[in-house]
Amino acid sequence: MEIKIQCPAKINLTLKITGKREDGFHNIESIMQTISLYDYLTINIEESNKYEINLSGSSNEIPYNEKNLVYKAAMLFFERTNISAHKIYIHIEKNIPVAAGLAGGSTDAAGTLYGMNKIFNEPLSRAELHELCAKLGSDLNFCLEGGRQLTEGRGEILKPLEFEEFDVALIKPVNLGISAKEAYTKFARKEKNGREVFANDLEWALIADYKELLEIKKLYPQAVMSGSGSTYFGINMKFNPQEGFWINNDLKTVPFGVRIV
Repeated sequence: MEIKIQCPAKINLTLKITGKREDGFHNIESIMQTISLYDYLTINIEESNKYEINLSGSSNEIPYNEKNLVYKAAMLFFERTNISAHKIYIHIEKNIPVAAGLAGGSTDAAGTLYGMNKIFNEPLSRAELHELCAKLGSDLNFCLEGGRQLTEGRGEILKPLEFEEFDVALIKPVNLGISAKEAYTKFARKEKNGREVFANDLEWALIADYKELLEIKKLYPQAVMSGSGSTYFGINMKFNPQEGFWINNDLKTVPFGVRIV
């Protein structure tokens, strides 16, 4: 049996950090929005006498082993459901840039949980899927639902907002990826000296350290960094082609999260 899942990227229209948590993470308030940039997962299963997870894909920038969030999601699904042993094959068609603040890994992991739940005839409720999403990362719950949501806590608490359709353009330095860990660490250090007003607190924490981000902001002052970067987005505008930057001017907001195609 085979199933194909469409996994949309997200942008953070706003991102405010509201405090440090006892678990070491930060509490946030962020308006997140899914956009029409997609990874695709093709999931196949076959019965077996042992559990086996096999990953493949189109990108040479991600691991296809137990370090991949897709692998962790598949393993967590098997552990939670106690389904009989199967071999599972997941092919990841990667179109969302890596380490870009667009939730590429999170949306693929949410798509894995959603897709496996469908292919095994829904042993888990929506609430149980959300529980597993929260265990794996901060953006998975949003990626499962999509649309436009106010996210709180680590990002796992969702409040649906009215959907608005508009054009979205993205620009990202080709050779610059920023991890969430780096972004939040720099924020924690910098905040001791006060906080400037940015739509995204992590942009304020990072921008002075990277000439590429400063260049984007100089050329497009109204552009906003998404998540922990290094991608910036513009609303109802276009970015000019530029050497050293990946650009996509042809995107829109979408009212859904991961889904079957």
